[in-house]
Formats: sequence, structure tokens, C-alpha cells
Amino acid sequence: MSNMLEVLKVLNLSVRFLLELCVLFILGYWGYKIGGTTSFKIILAIIVPLTIAIVWGVFGSPHAPIKLSVLVHAAVEFCIFFLPFLALYTLNYSSVAILYATFVVANRLLMFIWGQ
Repeated sequence: MSNMLEVLKVLNLSVRFLLELCVLFILGYWGYKIGGTTSFKIILAIIVPLTIAIVWGVFGSPHAPIKLSVLVHAAVEFCIFFLPFLALYTLNYSSVAILYATFVVANRLLMFIWGQ
């Protein structure tokens, strides 16, 4: 049983990584969709996810160079993982937004329970 739990923990961390990639993809897609001209679409599709990746890498990731208090880290994490929900919702992908949010909440809940 313990071995199965360890497999589930690794699987949950893998899902977390996929959700982080989803954040970047969704926000890049959102940037492309809201941009007016083709060049502005491309710029936003690159700049928005790049900005989020930098913020997450500097402040939110497990090996971030700048350590935040637990509360501030939770706020940064919430904002970063909530933005794709808003992006999907504003693009009229409400069903996908709800599905995404369900995965994020379930993943974070399991991370909390398992101390990940």
C-alpha cells in the first residue's frame, strides 16, 4: 500500500508540472487571442507567459532564489494558477476553465495533504 501511495505522490507532482505548463500555454494563447494586429498577437503570446515564468521561477518555484513567507507564496501561487482560469473564461471557454480549475484545486489539495 505504501508503494502505491508513493506512486500516487509522484503522479501528483507530474500533474503539477503539467498544470504549470498549462499556465504558460493558456496565457500565451490568451495573449495571442486578445492581440489586435498579428505582430501584437505574437508579442503578447511570448511576453505574457514569459513574464509569468519569470515570476514563478524567481518567487514561486520550490528552488526559487527569493524565499517568500508562506502567506505571500500562497498568494503568488493563487494568482498564477488563477490567471489561466480567468483567461479561459474571458475567451468564452467556461467549461474548459472549470475543468482546469478542478484539476488545480484537486492537485493543490493533494499536495497539501501529502506535504508536497
